[in-house]
Amino acid sequence: MLTVKPFKIDVQSSVLDDLQTRLRQTRWPDAPDNIGWKYGTDPVFLKSLVDYWQNGYDWRKQEAALNQFPQFTVEIDGNTIHFLHITSKNPNAKPLLLLHGWPDGFYRYHKVIPLLTHDYHLVIPSIPGFGFSSKVAMTDDGSAKVFDKLMKDALGYKTFFAAGGDIGQGIAKSLANLFPEHVAAIHLSDVGYPDGSEDWSQMSPAEQEFGQFIQGWWYREGAYAMLHSTKPQTQAYGLNDSPAGLAAWIIEKFNTWRTPQGTLEDNFTKDELITNVMIYWVTQTINSSMRTYAVDTPEKLASSQKVTVPTGVAIFPGDAPTPKEWAERKVNLQRFTKMEKGGHFAALEAPEIWAKEVDAFFKSIPAK
Repeated sequence: MLTVKPFKIDVQSSVLDDLQTRLRQTRWPDAPDNIGWKYGTDPVFLKSLVDYWQNGYDWRKQEAALNQFPQFTVEIDGNTIHFLHITSKNPNAKPLLLLHGWPDGFYRYHKVIPLLTHDYHLVIPSIPGFGFSSKVAMTDDGSAKVFDKLMKDALGYKTFFAAGGDIGQGIAKSLANLFPEHVAAIHLSDVGYPDGSEDWSQMSPAEQEFGQFIQGWWYREGAYAMLHSTKPQTQAYGLNDSPAGLAAWIIEKFNTWRTPQGTLEDNFTKDELITNVMIYWVTQTINSSMRTYAVDTPEKLASSQKVTVPTGVAIFPGDAPTPKEWAERKVNLQRFTKMEKGGHFAALEAPEIWAKEVDAFFKSIPAK
C-alpha cells in the first residue's frame, strides 16, 4: 500500500498580500466601447470582478469551506497527487473517481459531494499538473496509470466507477481501456471529437454535421488549445505574473462554455469564478496545466481507442452537440442523454442535474 497523508489547504498570508498588490497595480488594456465578450473577456465584467476580488472576496472563507472535506496527498511514481476522499456510511456504497479538466480543478465537484455520498465513496483528485498535485504534465495514459494506483494501491478499491469531462474524459477512457478489470463503468460528458482523419463515407449524416460543427468550432474557439499545444511556455509568463490576466484567460472559457441562456453570473457566482482562478494562482500551476495539451499525442493513447466497458454519456447544451451515433462509435454506450441545462462545467453549474444523471447510470450497472 502507498502512504496516504492528510492534507490541508493553508496559503501563506504573504501570497495573499502579494496578490492584492498585483490586483491594485493591474495595467488595463484599451477596449472598444460596449464590446462585451465579442473579442474575448468582457472588460467591464473583468474590472467588476477584480474590484470584488480586492474588496469583497474572502479567500480564507473559501479555504475553510474546502478544508471541511477530507483531503490527502500520496506519492505515486515520484509525483505528489492531491485528492479528496469522502467515504460513505452506506455499507453498499461504490467507489467513484471524479476527473476534472481545464481550466478548472477538483473544485468542479465540490457541490455534488453531498448529493452522492449516500451511495458512493468519492475520490476527487487534482490531476497531475493541476492544483495541489505536482507540476508535471502527463498524457491521458500517464494520468490513468497514476489514478489506477491511487484507487487500487493507495485506497484499496479493487473495482471502481469513473466519471469526467474534457481532459477527465480522456483519462477515464484510458483507465477503462488500460484497466478494464478494475473499472466497472465510466460516465462522460463528451467522448472526444472528429479530427479530420475519419472516413466520412462511413459516418452518418448526423456525424458528418457534427464534424463540420467541430471544424468551425476550432476556427472560432480553438486558438487557446493551439497555444497550449505548441507554445505553452510563452503564454505562461504573463498568466503566472498577472492575476487579472490569469482570470481573463480562464473566465472567458466559463462564459463561452456555459448554458447558452442567461449571463455568466446566472450560472456562476463571482465567488465560484474567483475561487477556481485562485487555486491556479496560489499553486502556480497554470503553466503545467496548459503543458498537458503539449504532451498528449492522441493517436498513440489508449483514450483514442473504443471503450469496451459500459459507458454513459450526457451531452449538455453548453457543450458540443454530440450525436448518439458518434458516442456509439467511441464507447460501449449503455445510456445517452441530451440534458436540458448545463455546460462544460456541469457539475459546478448544474450540480443536481449532473449528479442525478450520473447516479442513474451507475445504479444501472450490475455489480462487478
